[in-house]
Amino acid sequence: MLNFFKKKENKDKLNKGLERTRKGFFAKLGRAIAGRGKIDMDVLDELEEVLISSDVGVKTTVKIIERIEKRAAKDKYTSTNELDFILKDEIQNMILENHPESRDYYQIPDVELEGKKVPYVIMVVGVNGVGKTTTIGKLANRFTQQGKKVLLGAGDTFRAAAVDQLKLWADRVGTDFYSKGMNTDPSAVAFETVQKGYDEGYDVVIVDTAGRLQTKKNLMLELGKIKRSMGKVQEGAPHEVLLVLDASTGQNAISQATAFTEATEVSAMALTKLDGTAKGGVVIGVSDMFKIPVKFIGVGEGIEDLQVFDPKEFIDSMFEGVKG
Repeated sequence: MLNFFKKKENKDKLNKGLERTRKGFFAKLGRAIAGRGKIDMDVLDELEEVLISSDVGVKTTVKIIERIEKRAAKDKYTSTNELDFILKDEIQNMILENHPESRDYYQIPDVELEGKKVPYVIMVVGVNGVGKTTTIGKLANRFTQQGKKVLLGAGDTFRAAAVDQLKLWADRVGTDFYSKGMNTDPSAVAFETVQKGYDEGYDVVIVDTAGRLQTKKNLMLELGKIKRSMGKVQEGAPHEVLLVLDASTGQNAISQATAFTEATEVSAMALTKLDGTAKGGVVIGVSDMFKIPVKFIGVGEGIEDLQVFDPKEFIDSMFEGVKG
């Protein structure tokens, strides 16, 4: 019964968080097809503009339009009354291609190395200002609620605020914290954090990284060095490289994802600040373009407002009231 109420609460928060995106999208769609009776090339051209202006991205938009064109021809749908249903169905199918229904809802797996249980190591990347430190804190809270022993490592050593904020989150959620202070080698912090996690039997180790370096080349070199330092302590670490993006920046989030996926092997993404924007369509574009699962979305400022991304629930919320 508690799970039912929790799920309903999360769904309500998701609906509220996507309200601006939903209203903006359907207002544009309504204007685009007003007075039109059938799905034709003119309607598809209008839909293309709506999707692009909703931050879905050009490449993903073209793919969606092609899917709808084929669907309309195959199923003989001609009425614009069917357009919202077809659109919802095709976008959902596209997202599910990168998010198999059978995937685990982010329970941390047990990791063993040479017969010894070792920490699951997460390296968190992203530019300053996207909510990276807050996301780490909320993740730590989620894992401690699951009964996991969690260690946070302050690898963003270029900003005093980053170290201090991470320490505040560690204190708030009751996790342990490791830092070497400001202006120290971040790869050394990563190495020693993982070493501490390995030696002291932690279940999860989360390491923060710098959000800004002068050039993409420096970014690539630094992230590569940090990643290798973790592997020196524990073979296979980090087990996950989580990229945090700010959904409210729209197409800039896609640019950031491009830079970071070129700089390191990103294996999962979290999109924050969906509740404060009408640009939630970027979730669709990011998922499709990079073929990397979105694992978390931020729909509020509360400590439990970092939700596990459920593709079907996300699309149902974005297309609330559309059947199918």
